[in-house]
Amino acid sequence: MGGALQTVEPTMTSPSPPFQEPSETVTGADVMARALHGAGVRHAFGVPGGEILAFVAALERAGVAFILARHETAAGFMAEGMWHATGAPALLVTTLGPGATNALNVVANAFQDKVPMIVVTGCIDGALAHGYTHQIVDHAALFRPIVKATLRAERGVEALVMAKALRIACAGRPGPVHIDLPMPVAEGRAGPQAPIAAAKALAPPLCDLTQAETMLRGARRPLILAGLDLVSARGAGALDALATRLGAPVLTTYKAKGLIREDDPRVVGAVGLSPKADTIVRPLIEAADVIVLAGYDPVEMRIGWRDPWPTDKAVIELAAEDANHGMHASTLLHVGDVAALSAALAAGPALQGTWPGAEPQAARAAFRAAFAEPSPARFGPHAVFAAARRIAPPGTVATADSGAHRILLSQMWACDAPRRLLQSSGYCTMGGALPLAAGHALATGEPTLCFVGDAGLEMGMGDLATIRDHGLPVIIVVLVDDSLALIELKQRAMGLPRRGVDLGQTGGANAGRTGTDFALVTSGFGGHGVTVDAPAAFERALAEAFARRDSFSLIAARIGDRAYDGAF
Repeated sequence: MGGALQTVEPTMTSPSPPFQEPSETVTGADVMARALHGAGVRHAFGVPGGEILAFVAALERAGVAFILARHETAAGFMAEGMWHATGAPALLVTTLGPGATNALNVVANAFQDKVPMIVVTGCIDGALAHGYTHQIVDHAALFRPIVKATLRAERGVEALVMAKALRIACAGRPGPVHIDLPMPVAEGRAGPQAPIAAAKALAPPLCDLTQAETMLRGARRPLILAGLDLVSARGAGALDALATRLGAPVLTTYKAKGLIREDDPRVVGAVGLSPKADTIVRPLIEAADVIVLAGYDPVEMRIGWRDPWPTDKAVIELAAEDANHGMHASTLLHVGDVAALSAALAAGPALQGTWPGAEPQAARAAFRAAFAEPSPARFGPHAVFAAARRIAPPGTVATADSGAHRILLSQMWACDAPRRLLQSSGYCTMGGALPLAAGHALATGEPTLCFVGDAGLEMGMGDLATIRDHGLPVIIVVLVDDSLALIELKQRAMGLPRRGVDLGQTGGANAGRTGTDFALVTSGFGGHGVTVDAPAAFERALAEAFARRDSFSLIAARIGDRAYDGAF
């Protein structure tokens, strides 16, 4: 599966040709599957059921491989991992009832994390639903709050419905679109298709940037905060040009890490969930005379980022859509293609941003000191992440699950390009890192590094079987502290007793037992597992994992209780 990674951009602007009766029987499912293939989709992920089998078969006929996951949430994250690698829309396929409801978590994640995902659910005929109740729920009502649109396929409009779904999913801020596919439509012979109006491939008009240009020309201490919209717009080059023209330091959200290489001295650091990072950047925000929000979406931020600057601060916001979130104020709001808007502001002669007090350089140094390994050194999460960054080859893509480890990793892990640290940052759901890594490894054939807590891995242990079945080169680093570390930290901060956060320590007959032996479990799933509790052993195990090709690898790093105290 090795080879150079190729990015497939969706092609949804061409009209569909007039329907012609083929010599073979073409079903409604065939029409939809072929449209997905035309949009660059090559893999579908899901758990099949009787009501969706015709669509699964049609996908295979169209050249879209169906990948069996062990849970619909995992299937959705695998589809997202594939999208990060290829650029083609993610495809999640579920059966009706429990299949659809199992998918709600990952679809909500796609909505908040701006993933262009097509979610196809099987369903029975509408007339039958009036007199039949087994596993029947209103799919559209379930999905409507967490998708950009919910559609229903009907005979004669299968191609039109899929074209609309693809266009909606990828337009503006990307997101999921749900399609309910009745069995008679999927299994029945497709009729003449309704025409699909051709979309004119015109560049979106730019806003009048005169006021923004005037504000920037007078700035001496400009600051850029770049976010998720700019990643979706593939605007790394535009951001680099804008920072160069303004002479501006750059802050990023976690999802925007790597838009400019993080070893570039202009990049101060990443912000999102760390109070320690917030303390470092707050003086920069206060001192800046103009702030440019380049695709910044506050969905990634903790509540401490509500109203982070006064309403009279000069703020130029470039956004894909006006979200009406109420999280911050801006002086000028320009809505549109954030890469094009950033490039337009980057045009022209260099400006006079100088920061004469060298505050950005001091903040950058403070970032690195704040998240460095503590002294005296001991084996803990800092040591794991620092060693992993040294050993992982350039270009390695890593994934992070939700929990205490993700916050520290997002501060420590330097990215040399966009989409090199994948995570659920808007929705912050557990159980996403391993299937994200699986989807990405399936797309690229290259080793993908997964960081997950012990609780997160136990939540989705079945994903190990999917990784084994497809021979995926995933390297899993499990931070083992036998607890829900982030929740325990919050519990302590609130002065509450420690309850419901410990793993493998239930008392009674089990008193004194440790938690899961992850190395042993890995062996049972056909992988190579090892447990380590010292820096040298971890470094040796990780180097061996990157060299291994005969199976996936898991390293259980025992970091001990309360290992994240003071870390972020």
